[in-house]
Amino acid sequence: MSDKILVNCCHTTGDVETPTIFFIVAGASAATDNETMVFLIADSVNLAVAGDADGIQQDGHEPLGNYIDSLIENGGKLWVCPACDGPRGITVDDLIDGTEWRGAVPMIDFAKQATVL
Repeated sequence: MSDKILVNCCHTTGDVETPTIFFIVAGASAATDNETMVFLIADSVNLAVAGDADGIQQDGHEPLGNYIDSLIENGGKLWVCPACDGPRGITVDDLIDGTEWRGAVPMIDFAKQATVL
């Protein structure tokens, strides 16, 4: 892998365009052999729940779930903030394959070595 890329996402259904663009960029980064990680915080943690992103779609684009699947298939990582999941009642068993519960410290360690978008 050539570079480390961190994409921090905190948007969902109230703003469909922003997470769509974030995941298009993250997917392109992973597809070009960059070590890519998307860190989901706040409402965006819902995107990691199985099936939740499939119904979210920005006009002119594929469903958000397709972009998330592409990111993971290309070796990208999807990290979910456990402090944000807990209050929403989301457990590790609810998450899609390829996601990890990772908190602030691992994200900060990754960010120290990455380009942050």
